[in-house]
Amino acid sequence: MRFNPGFNIEYDTSKMTYVYHQNCFGPKLEIRKLDDIRHILIDPYCEGPTNVYVIAMDVGDIKDRQDLLSKNLLYGTVMYARGRIGNEPVHSQGHIHAISKSCAYSTPEVYEIWAGKAYILMQELITDDPGCCFAVEAKAGDVVVVPPGWPHATISADYNEPLVFGAWCVRDYGFVYEDVRRHHGLAFYALYDENDKLVFKKNRAYINQELIIKKPRVYHELEIELGMSIYLQYQNNPDRFMFVSKPQLKLDVWQKFIP
Repeated sequence: MRFNPGFNIEYDTSKMTYVYHQNCFGPKLEIRKLDDIRHILIDPYCEGPTNVYVIAMDVGDIKDRQDLLSKNLLYGTVMYARGRIGNEPVHSQGHIHAISKSCAYSTPEVYEIWAGKAYILMQELITDDPGCCFAVEAKAGDVVVVPPGWPHATISADYNEPLVFGAWCVRDYGFVYEDVRRHHGLAFYALYDENDKLVFKKNRAYINQELIIKKPRVYHELEIELGMSIYLQYQNNPDRFMFVSKPQLKLDVWQKFIP
């Protein structure tokens, strides 16, 4: 069954676009082309889809707009193209969430997969020793939480399928890239081997890294429910995701966090 994000938006993976239907608000789409991201690729001269991904930041139901503004919450969605980029899957660059001026903290992010499969790759630190490293394998309907301050990237796990996902973010979001770029990426690279299997290889710019590959878990401590889109969960309880814009509400949760 096609995943229902909980508001009147339609995604068309064949045309790489979104349609905002009645009572749905959304922005003009941002398009990232292959030439825009060559600088982050292992082989910058490789071939791949012309339009690699499209972004619609700040979407939702019109009746919720003022409440989302007052809570400094933003729901965004991203669509990755089907295919691969040279020997790599379609993936984001990898970043850390900047310190938000509204709360004076780096903020978490709550991912939800709409279509396809993903690995949410994340690590505890951006120092030479990255601390705990995880690749959380998620499919449509799965939720993955990235805690504050953790470097992370989103990777398409199946080049035969486009990937579509949504996420709750702080409204005054910002990304910090410098330390990730200094290490030439996160602690692990996702690559296709000679059998077309997606594997993770260590980035030699780091030391002592070990990768835990796991399925998503239930985040009881954040009161996130199974079987219901995270947008509908917000509508049922508008304060449920206040920890995204005010991570200090859950400081105890972020200690020794397991995704």
